[in-house]
Order: sequence, then structure tokens, then C-alpha cells
Amino acid sequence: MNDIVKEESMESLWNMWFTELHHQRVGLSLKVSRVLYSEYSDFQRIDVIDTEQFGRALVLYGSIMITEKDEFVYHEMLSHVPLHVHPKPEKVLIIGGGDGGALREVTKHDGVQQATMVEIDKQVVEVCKQYFPKVGGFDHPKSRVVIDDGAAFVANTDEKFDVILADTSDPIGPAEVLFQKPFYQSVYDCLNDDGIFVPQSESPLYHQDSVTKIYRNLKSVFPIVRMYLAHIPTYPSALWSFAFCSKKYDPLEDFYPGRVVDMGFNYYNADIHCACFALPGYVKELVSS
Repeated sequence: MNDIVKEESMESLWNMWFTELHHQRVGLSLKVSRVLYSEYSDFQRIDVIDTEQFGRALVLYGSIMITEKDEFVYHEMLSHVPLHVHPKPEKVLIIGGGDGGALREVTKHDGVQQATMVEIDKQVVEVCKQYFPKVGGFDHPKSRVVIDDGAAFVANTDEKFDVILADTSDPIGPAEVLFQKPFYQSVYDCLNDDGIFVPQSESPLYHQDSVTKIYRNLKSVFPIVRMYLAHIPTYPSALWSFAFCSKKYDPLEDFYPGRVVDMGFNYYNADIHCACFALPGYVKELVSS
């Protein structure tokens, strides 16, 4: 009897949960087996937790950025949709993306000669190298990591890129500026004449006001702007959006399924590429203005 009581007490001792709330009305809860890291950087709080269902999770300022179990969805969809539309994506810039997942996916493309990641928080990069070694593409010979403010980088650099990805956290804190029209204009100027820009554009269910503002700003800068969607279980509503913004190429008319070579995808494929641009009615209304 004493052993049973002891085991039950230990179980209750580790009955720890992490909950991410949205608008203080709804949230996602994950059972936590261990807290592996918890510190404040110069920019934000950084936590790494070990969850029972989704493996390790990176949490910034209380919001889940990635989990080991479903990070491939976000990183594949952010990266491969534009890279399979642009006919010759040699130079790619990633704004944010301190976990290195987008860097990993971009460097899979043989035609990419250099993938530059600009991350403002060096501590995020170091934490992810230690706790998520299989996620990041930091050690690839094509990879270049720059610790700098992403908005300042695109505003001041003389470099031109074929594809720019904005792998940012939510529009609060250090990432807020990356959702404003001046940043989008700087990105436009930083692209080659046939360049493509893809930022993550939040949840169309929980962040409706933000989504509408994001697309209004993007449409005032880019001639082609199309939303596409992906199912990411640990993100708000599990429905996440990305904005395909281009100076020249349409994501469907200029997409050729025969160019898609299997690079070990777990989510992205030619069928998903076409289907992800089909939007529910309520989502169409958000981006129609």
C-alpha cells in the first residue's frame, strides 16, 4: 500500500501543464514532463519544455513557436511553396527563423546557392542549436547566419534576393515591426525584379483583425498577393496562413508540378501546393478588402 501511495504522489507531483491562451478565452494545453530551459534574453523570455504528446517545444514570450512533432508542416509550407514557383531561386533571405527549420528546408534545393538567415536574438539560435539539433540547418555550407534586426537589415543592405521568407513570431514585441508597411516596402526593394516574398500571416480564425491589416499592407506594395493555408496542430485553431507575394509570378499559373522533386517531404507535395490556395468563404472575406 505504501508503494502505491508513493507512486501516486510522484505522479501528482509531475502533473504539470503548459497552456497558451488566445484572447484569454480559449487555449491549447500540453502536458509537460520536464522544463529543460527557461531564461530571459535581451528581447524575450525563452522556454524549452518537454511535452508528452508533441516532444520538445520552443516557447517565446509564452507562445509556442515549434514542437518536434509538427514543426515540419510550418517550415515546409513556408519554404517550398515559393521555391517551387520561382524558376531560379539562387539567393534566399530568411528574416527571423532562429530555430533554423526554414534554413534546413531552403538548403535542400540544389539551385539555391546561399541561404541567409537574419535573427535578432542570438540566444534563440544558441538555445535551438542545443535543444533542437535536428531542426536547424545551421551547419549546411550554403547557410549564413546574421545576428541583426531583420527590418534594419533589409532597409540597409545592398544585396538583392530571389526569395525572402519572413519566419517571424506574432506581431508583438521585437517582431511587431515586421508586419508593418515600411518593412514590406523594404522587402520589395530588396528583391530582384522577379522576386517572391512569403511571410507567415497568422491565424485567420483567431487573428482576424491582424490578418486583414497584414493583407491590406501587402497589397499596397506587391502586385500579386495570395493567401495559402496549412494545418499545424499546435498553432491557434490549427489553421495557419501564409502570404504569397510576388512581383511577377502567380503561385498557381506559374507552378509546374513536374518540377517538384521529393526532398523527404512530410507535408508538402504538388497536390498540397495547389490545394492550399483554396480558401474557405470566411477567409476570403478577410483578404478581399
